[in-house]
Amino acid sequence: MRHLKKKKFFRGGHAQRLAFLKQSAASLLVHGKIMTTATRSRHIRPYVERLITIGKKDTLANRRLLIKKIGDPKIADKVLKVISPKYAKRAGGYTRVAKIGPRQGDGAWQVLVTLI
Repeated sequence: MRHLKKKKFFRGGHAQRLAFLKQSAASLLVHGKIMTTATRSRHIRPYVERLITIGKKDTLANRRLLIKKIGDPKIADKVLKVISPKYAKRAGGYTRVAKIGPRQGDGAWQVLVTLI
C-alpha cells in the first residue's frame, strides 16, 4: 500500500524521474517557457523554483549544486548571473502555469510553464 507516498512516478525509476526533471528544468531556464502536460508541470515547477532560489547567492557551493541539479555549467552560470538577480527581491513564485487545453491525441491537459 502506498500510504503517505506522494511522489508521481512517470513510468520508470528514480534515475529516469531525475533525468526528466533535469532536462525539463534546463529547457525552461534556457528558453524561458515550455509546453508540457499538467501533471508534469506540477513536478517541474517546485524543482525550478528551488534552483532559482539557490542561484540568488553566487557562492562556489551553490554553483556546484546547480551544476549537479541541472547538469550543464553554462545553464548554471545563466541562472546565477541572469535569471536569479531578476528575482532578488521576490520571495518565490518565479514560474507561471497557464492551461492551454486538451491535447489532440490523448486528451491530456497541456499547459505553458513560463518564467515570470
